[in-house]
Amino acid sequence: MEVVRTARLVLSRVTPDDLAAVHEIHSDPLTNVYNPAGPTPDLESSRAMLDLWLADWAERGLGYWAVRATGESEVLGFGGLRHALVDGKHVLNLYYRFRPSAWGRGYAGELVEAALRIGRDLGTVVAVIRDINEPSRRVAERAGMRKDRTIPYGGVPSDVYVV
Repeated sequence: MEVVRTARLVLSRVTPDDLAAVHEIHSDPLTNVYNPAGPTPDLESSRAMLDLWLADWAERGLGYWAVRATGESEVLGFGGLRHALVDGKHVLNLYYRFRPSAWGRGYAGELVEAALRIGRDLGTVVAVIRDINEPSRRVAERAGMRKDRTIPYGGVPSDVYVV
């Protein structure tokens, strides 16, 4: 699970070398339009985020991947599964975030399908999507997920999608 290949992507375990890409993607206002916390404010906040992801891999053998097009070195985005507590339940949280230059190419759908194939055997997989985030909702729905309920998450109404 540390490296997964799809038709066009290589999904690989994050490494400390991914810090610059984590910061570029998560500090971009465009990638945070639906994030109630807004863009990551500084490099140290991005480092803290990456450190959590690295700890997931070290402690649980599962975590978010860096996403690259096959044969390319640029990180297009991040996503995958990590253990989380959502609405009082231990679940696998499905996450995906890509650079704007990667939008509209179906990469999120490829990542989600790969994550769901793996996650179905490991536990309950959910995607928590802000209720107004239509692009992310469409990705989840195309992958066969359905809205289960709406919860307050990060201070805003968010829909919990399940398989």
